[in-house]
Amino acid sequence: MSELLFHPDDNLPADAKFAKVAVERSIDRIDDDAAFTYRVVGESPAVGERVEVPLGRAGKRTAGIVVRVGGSELLEGFPAHKVKPIHQLTGARLSPHLVDLARWISEYYVCPLGMVLASMMPAAVKHRVGRRAVEMIEIAPAFKGTAAELPKLKPGPQRAWEAITSHPEIEWPIPIRELAGTLGTKSLKSIRTLVAAGLLDKTDSTEIRAATLPGMVVSVEADRDEGRLVLTQEQQDAVHGIDRSTDFGVHLLRGVTGSGKTEVYLRLIDRVLARNGSAIVLVPEIALTPQTAGRFTRRFGHDRVAVLHSGMTSSQRHREWSRAASGEARVVVGARSAIFAPVENLSLVVVDEEHDTSYKQDSLPRYNARDTAIKRAQLVACPVVLGSATPSLESWHNARTDKFRLWELRERVAGASMPQVRIVHLAAERRARAAQGDTRLHLLGPTLEAALEHTLHDGGQAILLLNRRGLAQYVWCRSAACGFVLSCDHCDAALVVHRNADVPAGSIVRCHHCDAAQRVPALCPSCGSKLATFGWGTQRAEEELASKLASMGIVPGETMLRLDSDEMKSAKDFYAALSRFARGDVRLLVGTQMLAKGLDYPNVRLVGVIDADTSLNIPDFRSAERTFQLVSQVAGRAGRGEKPGLVIIQTMNPEEPAIALAARHDFEAFAELELACRARSGLPPITRMARVVCRDEDSHVARDAAGALAERLGREPHVRVRGPIECTISRVAGFYRFAVEIVADRAGLVQRALQAARGDKLLKSDAHTAVDVDPVALL
Repeated sequence: MSELLFHPDDNLPADAKFAKVAVERSIDRIDDDAAFTYRVVGESPAVGERVEVPLGRAGKRTAGIVVRVGGSELLEGFPAHKVKPIHQLTGARLSPHLVDLARWISEYYVCPLGMVLASMMPAAVKHRVGRRAVEMIEIAPAFKGTAAELPKLKPGPQRAWEAITSHPEIEWPIPIRELAGTLGTKSLKSIRTLVAAGLLDKTDSTEIRAATLPGMVVSVEADRDEGRLVLTQEQQDAVHGIDRSTDFGVHLLRGVTGSGKTEVYLRLIDRVLARNGSAIVLVPEIALTPQTAGRFTRRFGHDRVAVLHSGMTSSQRHREWSRAASGEARVVVGARSAIFAPVENLSLVVVDEEHDTSYKQDSLPRYNARDTAIKRAQLVACPVVLGSATPSLESWHNARTDKFRLWELRERVAGASMPQVRIVHLAAERRARAAQGDTRLHLLGPTLEAALEHTLHDGGQAILLLNRRGLAQYVWCRSAACGFVLSCDHCDAALVVHRNADVPAGSIVRCHHCDAAQRVPALCPSCGSKLATFGWGTQRAEEELASKLASMGIVPGETMLRLDSDEMKSAKDFYAALSRFARGDVRLLVGTQMLAKGLDYPNVRLVGVIDADTSLNIPDFRSAERTFQLVSQVAGRAGRGEKPGLVIIQTMNPEEPAIALAARHDFEAFAELELACRARSGLPPITRMARVVCRDEDSHVARDAAGALAERLGREPHVRVRGPIECTISRVAGFYRFAVEIVADRAGLVQRALQAARGDKLLKSDAHTAVDVDPVALL
């Protein structure tokens, strides 16, 4: 870090330097740079450099990123002597092409440039978390491999020197404390004496101290000798075809679950590294990182792979970021924000499970990492591979209209077959049970229960999906005349019952939107009647399954684990759970959608979808697509080994195409049906959409703001505006919410309308307005 001293000077030299700086604040400017001009005094910053500048009349010290450096042309007529100087360079920087990427994100997603740039660089890098000074030791040149006469040394330093010369395996330079450990001593005195005597040289350096990353879970498939893996013809075609395309191009790799998409990625990266290039591999959030990163570190070595995800400590993130920036790590594997990794000579970008909604950030800047990956690849002219068994309809539409190159893997590797899928009509099974006198509601129907018992007794493993957290979905009054439902005081949403051993009743109710929690009242607050709970969550599923396992003669605690965000508090918990399942210590996993994401265990013979209708009932035009993807993905966990797999889907809607076609593994039929429906309705991906939500603690203020915005947007040509509409969840965390939706045939038309509203100051980057371009959810 270098302090820039300056003195105000009205007579600036003709060659004075200036810089445009985008400050890391929510400041809405719509000029070309969306940045402020500052005078350079002393060392000139580079584009991408993080600096500190005075902001506003008070000159508040504020961080920002340099986006342009030049001469007086940057003043644009402003008096030079009134331009404030840059205070300080911080030492952190982004590459110029990442600054270009930030400009695109800022414009496309309608977000201040400074906020985009701020999000690209982890806070740990900005604040240099874990960085410390370190003394590096090296043998002085005069004494390297020569018999030069040694100075007279005392016994301690003499023994140290003899020990050094007897360890030819030492890699120089070496940290002084590491050298002391190699010599079998904790004292640094003898080493410092050798430095003073001229036998050793000392240089000051820095390192980032961070705990070792938890061991990555590697699938059994990856434990095979990968050098002997023979690619299928379809895999070979994909590898050769994509590798020949060294320039920019988008390649959609659609492969059924278990078809070897990851092996295609690995072979492509092998070729990239052979050409001294680098690669970024995105995975959808932390759920895929343990197993996927394990595949990559095993193939390319821990030294060449950096891992970036939200479960890391700040110092770990800083270290991995620095390893990528220095070129030590040439493969970066990580979640959404890893697309901003500072790799040089980027030659390949991979987006695994490209359909996953976690690639879309739900706070400013609301970018989609998949689409951002495509843009970054375009900026550096390299190919990008989008992989999925169930591509988003956006990507599939682009492939069908020849905007993306399509590669397909239609068969599982090693001759494995797709699992058999049975659809179970829950209503029919309940009627059959009722006819036998059993009118209770059961989590598992007879078909799934029998299959689970057979699988576990036969030594197999099973996965059960229930995409709802908690013990029960809501609390309601038993009195038919009352109908009271316990709701959040701050949100328009029912409170969910959660097990909690810390309260006498053993449970609490919690809001899944604002996280507010309270105890369950003893009686109905409205009429005083008794209360009841309704609906299944993963905690209640765990309780019922424990009872079922006990009746089967199986010890539940040694057999079953629950995987959801309530139980898995950290990445370490998730790694530990997967490790136990991989070893076979645990044979039944029950949990939410994190179970559907990339788990690859050959002994999983049964997958049960407890309630396939959960996502189907969400009021969103993408609900059928999400249902198809979730059912298909979790079904793909079964039958990856030598024994065949079985998938049982419990549903109240057995004829629903999203469920019926997922059971047949028929993505193309579903995509054709759904795209035709979207075309008739004028919805994405046939059209382009943006959504703006106006929020305020006063519902009238929120509605009026949305109304004014809708009126302004409606004046733009060739766009269709819907709203203001009360959001499905009309109040969250005390804020009332009204939405305005903009639809047009082209993205440029949507952008023009949004920028016009922004120019009229109807769109601001604050807590009251949320602009979402290409939204993935409409709640």
